[in-house]
This record gives sequence, C-alpha cells and structure tokens, in this order.
Amino acid sequence: MTTSKARLRHIAISVSDVAATQKFFEEAFGMTKAGDAGRGVYMTDGTINIALLDYKGGRIADMDNDKPYVGTIHFGMWVDDLEQAETQATAAGAVYLRGRPTAATKSNYEVKFRDPTGIVFDLSAGGWKGAVKEVKPAD
Repeated sequence: MTTSKARLRHIAISVSDVAATQKFFEEAFGMTKAGDAGRGVYMTDGTINIALLDYKGGRIADMDNDKPYVGTIHFGMWVDDLEQAETQATAAGAVYLRGRPTAATKSNYEVKFRDPTGIVFDLSAGGWKGAVKEVKPAD
C-alpha cells in the first residue's frame, strides 16, 4: 500500500482573549483574519489556518480539562484520500473520536482522532479557510 501524504494546515489554540490574540498575530506575524469561527476567528499566513478559540473556561471536547486551559488544542492534516489516511492513522495506533464529512460538506470538516500518546488531531480532505493544500518547498 502506498502511504498517503498529509500536510499540516491547521492548528487550534484556546485563548483567553480572541481580539487581543488576533491583534498580536496580525502585528507580530503579519497574519490576516480568514473568517469567523464559532467561538473565535480563523487566522492565516496564506498557507496555514490557525483557529483562535475562547472556551470561556469551559470544557474542551476531546480534552481532559476541568479548569481553564490556554494553549494548543489539536492540529489538522490536509490529506488527499480521507479513507486511506484514516486507515493509515489507525494502523499506526490512532483512535477515531468523532466527525465525518456529509454530502453537504465541502470544506472545514474535521475527522478527529487521538494518537497513542493522547494528542488530538484532525484529518480533512477539504481543508480549512485561509489554508492552501500545496505549497512550493523552499530551495
């Protein structure tokens, strides 16, 4: 079996102040807002999507947190073939958590998994707002 190539194109971060963090990402890294997220915003550098999310101290799905958490929640990999990538990930020890694309889903869906060490990651064949699948490598 040929292995599926995955590209890191999404990171979700829990923040305590979305507007202040957005301003920091704009000023410090030159990133721009790609769109609104349910509880925050999507930022982009033109290649990768970073979700800045405010959980207001509440529970974060798929994480064992019972107190306010600020930091990385999960990362997302853009894949060519979702079924092949899922098979490859589970064969390597990942456990399916939730999510499936539907007929109406065009992009921004996430199929969530947990790796053998407990790190949560997404697989998507549709990508994320502000992210691009293919990037020309540096020389």
